[in-house]
Amino acid sequence: MEADSTFDKPYKILMIGDSGVGKQELMLHFVKDNEQKVGIDFKIRTIELDGKKIKLQIWDTAGQERFRTITTAYYRGAMGIMLVYDITNEKSFENIRNWIRNIEEHASKDVEKMILGNKCDMNDRRQVSKEKGEQLAVEHGIKFMETSAKASNNVEEAFFTLARDIKLKMDRKSDASGQSSRGGGYQLKKENTPKKSFWRCTIL
Repeated sequence: MEADSTFDKPYKILMIGDSGVGKQELMLHFVKDNEQKVGIDFKIRTIELDGKKIKLQIWDTAGQERFRTITTAYYRGAMGIMLVYDITNEKSFENIRNWIRNIEEHASKDVEKMILGNKCDMNDRRQVSKEKGEQLAVEHGIKFMETSAKASNNVEEAFFTLARDIKLKMDRKSDASGQSSRGGGYQLKKENTPKKSFWRCTIL
């Protein structure tokens, strides 16, 4: 029987993207009253996935992105990354490619990623179509959602989806490690199938 590894290691999730796209608003909306006061650098929320309690440690860049000073130390240990742009700001969308390059340089090779088109409640000021967001996500094999902290659209879904992807990857690694220790010679295969989301942003 598998040992209970509840709270073994928190899932470190980073919020990456240009300044002003709403990273902190998404983080605070998700954490809400579940917040544990543990410091100024990150917030924590405990969720339950498949009967197991998991602690999510969510980090905001705290303004570092304004000076492009996000360092390797910030990425260290990250298991998931939310790449956030503002649908009313095309430049913030174009810069997602730069942030992906930055992640490739500094983060772990197998970090789980998700692209979020934020502020989808402001559809009348939209500069980036949902299709463009989906195309970019498919191009990089990353999941995509449009979100709004203000209208409570897909915020919970986004964090839970990323957390579930991290858990699945960790479970596969654990299984592979167990097989290897028993001499099974199990090889973990990399998934190359682009992931696509069909979440809709409902305008209220």
